[in-house]
Amino acid sequence: MTFNLFDILLLLFICVIAVQFWRIRAITEKANQYMLQYCDKNNLQLISVSRRKTRLTLHRGKVDWYNEFDFEFSGNGEDSYRGELIMTGLAIKSTDLPAYRI
Repeated sequence: MTFNLFDILLLLFICVIAVQFWRIRAITEKANQYMLQYCDKNNLQLISVSRRKTRLTLHRGKVDWYNEFDFEFSGNGEDSYRGELIMTGLAIKSTDLPAYRI
């Protein structure tokens, strides 16, 4: 069996796509884990986490994923509020919460 250049490039492209899929999945799992710990530490109830935006960006001299997540939480168990989590790669950039009732 012989491989030509197109076959090798196609295989490389498929491998890069698979690796990037797993990288985005790892970032999402890190965001969920961080938000669970954050809410537990601040006596909040985490309701949901969802990714709003994902794009490639340059971070510390290398290309990595920039992600914005929305999360819903409750301070008293009755009301629901929406906050924002921003990450670059696996690094947490900011966590913004609106004022909420305790």
